[in-house]
Amino acid sequence: METFAKMTVTIKDVARESGVNVSTVSRALSGGYGVHRETRQQVMAVAARLNYRPNRVARGLVTGRSHSLALVVSDIRNPFFAEVARGAEDAARAANCDLILCNGDLDADKQMGYVRSLLEKRVDGILMNSADFLSRKQQQELSSCGVPIVLLNRAAPRGLFSTVHADNEAGGRLAAEYLLSLGHRRIAQLTGPRRHGNMTDRARGFNAVLQERGAAEPVTLHGAMSFAGGWELTRALLERHSRCTSIFAANDMMAFGAARAIWEAGKRVPDDISLIGFDNLEISMVLHPPLTTIHQPKYETGCAAVEILLRLAKTGEHPVAEHRLLGVKLIERQSCRRLRG
Repeated sequence: METFAKMTVTIKDVARESGVNVSTVSRALSGGYGVHRETRQQVMAVAARLNYRPNRVARGLVTGRSHSLALVVSDIRNPFFAEVARGAEDAARAANCDLILCNGDLDADKQMGYVRSLLEKRVDGILMNSADFLSRKQQQELSSCGVPIVLLNRAAPRGLFSTVHADNEAGGRLAAEYLLSLGHRRIAQLTGPRRHGNMTDRARGFNAVLQERGAAEPVTLHGAMSFAGGWELTRALLERHSRCTSIFAANDMMAFGAARAIWEAGKRVPDDISLIGFDNLEISMVLHPPLTTIHQPKYETGCAAVEILLRLAKTGEHPVAEHRLLGVKLIERQSCRRLRG
């Protein structure tokens, strides 16, 4: 049985069959200059007949570019990252690049292990959901790794990296203003760890509005940023703070868990408790009742991050960091109700 290595067709094989040198084949297949139309057509026909595929690894050793990018997300189960990844993949594909997807699980060691492995594969750049939970030493290692890094969260630590993120603080303000406009004053907030870029910014905006309007400080519970986290926090909330009339969940996945816990407790959204999320995941329209939420441009975030990454990869050794702030908006559905009186 023939081995894979023996079956592999090289550029030298195409050159020999075409009767031209290797550099002519390379220019003919890449659309380079100085190749007659008849010669280009002949080379392309031979390459197709031999089923030749260019060796990107070998080309990368010459050009210094692998035409591959990586996206490291914190939780691949969250549909938010599926939409971000789709935007990143479409932008990478348009630039003739491959996108490698890695799941970091907010585990610093696992994430840094991926980064080191990706660097060994000579990726041209890395998109990361967050670096906030990394140690200062790990952040310094990232900043000096030799390839551009773009973070999909709030402003980078000490400006080390480029960033693309939604205006999380403005989103938190929108959520608070909306609940107050409906007459809610006993408000709960379900959020992530105490030190987390996106969640911290959303909480800052939310709390600022309540303080500005003279409303009571919200009941704030910290936990996992997942369906299970929202479910667990809401169960605790209903046991300890049963008088709350509304909940702001810092992302839609937590809101879905909250809705489940409310239903299991024999209560209803929004008749007993109003509920608002953050992200505007597609599934939020399927929830019963459909979830009021803060929309952030997920697909556009992935596209913008890849655009920045490609620009930085072409700039050189000391590229200037770029920061893009994307707008948010309130999506009003049926999960919140106006209080009487």
